[in-house]
Amino acid sequence: MEATPPQLDFGTFVLSLAAAAQVHLGAAPDPSGKTEKNLDLAKQTIDLLALLEEKTKGNLTEEEAKILSQILTQLRLQYVEAKK
Repeated sequence: MEATPPQLDFGTFVLSLAAAAQVHLGAAPDPSGKTEKNLDLAKQTIDLLALLEEKTKGNLTEEEAKILSQILTQLRLQYVEAKK
C-alpha cells in the first residue's frame, strides 16, 4: 500500500521551498543523509520565497501570508548566521 502524498496547496509549496533552503543552509540533511552548506542556493531559494511574497501580496489568506512571512524571517536569520 502506497502512502498518500500530502495535499498540494500554497502552504505545502512554501514549506517545501523552506525545506530546500534548510538543506542548502546546512541545517537539515539532504535526501541522501548528507549535510553541507551551499549558501548561493540558500540565498536563491530565500530570494524566490521573497519574490513569491511580493507577487502574491493581497491574494493570500491571512494564514498563508503569515506562514510565508514567518518562514522568510526565520530563513533570513539562519542565512545571516550561516554566513558568519
